[in-house]
Order: sequence, then C-alpha cells, then structure tokens
Amino acid sequence: MNALNLLEIQALDWIQEKLSNVFLDTIMPVITDFASGGIGWIAIALILLFFKRTRPIGITMGIAMIMGLLIGNLTLKPLIGRIRPYDVNQGISLLIERPSDYSFPSGHTLASFEAATVIFLYHKKWGIPALLLAALIAFSRMYLYVHYPTDILGGVVLGVIIGFAAFKLYGWSETLIKNQTLSKR
Repeated sequence: MNALNLLEIQALDWIQEKLSNVFLDTIMPVITDFASGGIGWIAIALILLFFKRTRPIGITMGIAMIMGLLIGNLTLKPLIGRIRPYDVNQGISLLIERPSDYSFPSGHTLASFEAATVIFLYHKKWGIPALLLAALIAFSRMYLYVHYPTDILGGVVLGVIIGFAAFKLYGWSETLIKNQTLSKR
C-alpha cells in the first residue's frame, strides 16, 4: 500500500473510531441515499423545471449532472480504476450495500457539488443550504467507508468546476438564442 493510501485509510479509521455512533450509523445511510444515482438532485432539478422563474436552474442542474456522469462516472472512474477503501481494509462492516464501481472520484460528491454549485450561482440564499447538504453527503461517503478523502476532494473540485461550466454554458446559449431572435426581427 502506498503512503497516500495508508494515510487515507488511517483517516477513515479515525472517523470510525472517534465519530461512529448509533445516531450517525442510522442517519448517514439516509443522507448518502439522497445522492444515490443523483436521484435527490435530479428530483430537485425536475421540480425547478415546472416553474418559469426557476426553470433555468433546473436546466443548468441537468446539464451539469449529465456532464458529471460523462466525465466522472463513465470516463474517470474506469480510467483511474481505484479500488474502494473497504477492499483494502476488509475488516470493516459496511452500513450500506457495497458499491460496484470504482472509487475515484466520488460520484455522490460530484453530483452533489455540481447541483449545489449551480443552485448557489443562481440563488445564494438557496445555495448555502444546498452546499451544506452536499458537504454532508460527501462526509457520509467517508463515514460509510466507501470513499477515500481524495475521492471526496476530487468530487468536490470537479463538481464545482462542472457546475460553473454548466452555468456559463447555459448563459452563453441563452445569449445566443436571444441574439438570433433579435436578428430575425
């Protein structure tokens, strides 16, 4: 095991030894489930699509999550092929079902920070709780021993970048559409 993996396993073991308790053992699987397959964030995006005022947020969240799926889950995970921490420390009893894909980057964290970043860029008052939820989901992945800290860091960084890129892409496309509409008049 390389030095970084050893240090990260020690960090996860510290979380298990110092923070593990019945309350967190109960609540962390629930928190992590919100982002399983991005389903909670997708539901929020779909709800936002129903209202004209929030439709751009929902569309941008959808763009971000599609980009994240393509970049993170379908490209980086198989390309990097990092095994999960519970495969390294096999003495851990998981509180959730074993994920079947690779570890880097954390898909739950990636989707959460893509969505929360988009919400924040449009509406700071809603964005702060969304970012706090994203951070809690990210922590839950380490608490549940299914991701290394660098998987989480990679998911956060990539999620923020993709969320910002989707925001810019949507803004650019809206400007392009408006300019085409004006030129037709």
